Amino acid sequence: QVHVVESGGGLVKSGGSLRLSCAGSGFTLDDYAIGWFRQVPGKEREGVSCISRGFGPTAYADSVKGRFTASRDNAKNTVYLEMNNLKPEDTATYYCAANLETVYCRPNGPPRLRGSTWSYWGQGTQVTVSS
Repeated sequence: QVHVVESGGGLVKSGGSLRLSCAGSGFTLDDYAIGWFRQVPGKEREGVSCISRGFGPTAYADSVKGRFTASRDNAKNTVYLEMNNLKPEDTATYYCAANLETVYCRPNGPPRLRGSTWSYWGQGTQVTVSS
């Protein structure tokens, strides 16, 4: 089984914080650039953040810059997304995935679903932010 397991979602009030985890199963996350994405019903899945392999760039969507931070714990084969000052518009199912084409994220803007190859998707974790 080559996939990821997302966890850490939940219900939180506006202004609150959550830390999401993306744990690898059957592969080593440190070998890949890892992207975070989110999706709400009726809308396209959108990129949130991308963390490169090693010391490459980490990038974020404009809507989450300054509030979200992606990081790695290679010993745990896990990538995290710390989300602070959450807003109702952050409500979505959050997913992570591995990029099979490059180990480097684009330095500016969110990861792109179209034009790149993201794989090893998990079931996602739900984040709900109330006002």
